[in-house]
Amino acid sequence: MELVLNAKAELGEGPRWHAAERRLYWVDIARSELHRFDPATGADEKRVFPQPVGCFAFRKKGGLLLAMKDGFATIDDWDADAMIFGEAVLAGKRDYRFNDGRTDPWGRFWVGSVDLKKETGEAALYRLDPDGRVTWIEGEMLTCNGAAFSADGGRFAHANTPSHALRMYDVVGRRLTNRRVFHQWPIGEGRPDGGSFDEAGFYWTALFDGGRVARLSSEGEVVEEVALPVSRPTMIVFGGDDRRTAYVTSARVAGERGSGGIFSFPVDVPGVPEWPFG
Repeated sequence: MELVLNAKAELGEGPRWHAAERRLYWVDIARSELHRFDPATGADEKRVFPQPVGCFAFRKKGGLLLAMKDGFATIDDWDADAMIFGEAVLAGKRDYRFNDGRTDPWGRFWVGSVDLKKETGEAALYRLDPDGRVTWIEGEMLTCNGAAFSADGGRFAHANTPSHALRMYDVVGRRLTNRRVFHQWPIGEGRPDGGSFDEAGFYWTALFDGGRVARLSSEGEVVEEVALPVSRPTMIVFGGDDRRTAYVTSARVAGERGSGGIFSFPVDVPGVPEWPFG
């Protein structure tokens, strides 16, 4: 386990490996920052936006799609201005923002929202199509998190984090079906936050307030756990030329050394690469 970037982020989240650039993109949601980290040199660049960036996706034609407070924006390259894209579906919902998302093999972006006050429970999962159309998929959540697709596109996972439950779906005809609770963590053992599949079909999740990441089999059994030196890991993704390097973002905890940093460790099975949006 290595602290590869002592970022001291307030809410480090959403890491994504850009294979062509050999860089790790990530966000600090609390500071409305988008970062680009080069593990080879240790350099970390950042951009600050007027709204929080909950998550993002690489675009097929270059640049990024950003899921922000109210809706979506695109940037054509790292230095480009952000351009509004699609409908601002959360506009006027002061206590909601977009949170975590993933692109599917067909170029569509699945993104969840978060109820920041954890009161009304109207957070939801949405799908953004390449033409800008936004579709509400399901709701009645507090924090929609952990979106990821298996390597063959046949399964989709996400979590309603405060419920301690990880959900799994089958993907049939490009639609989500057969929703079930994939794994339920007991209270006090951490809450499933951001996650990713590996190429063997196992799902990895960061356990917020659990101080570790867990790897689950296709049956939902925890088969491996890796402890971290911080209590609030937020998201795990896989990078490097062979995608056998795990990167884990974390949230800042007062007095906790290394918290808010990015950690790294090797894995045996490569992670699923990121599909581009569009």
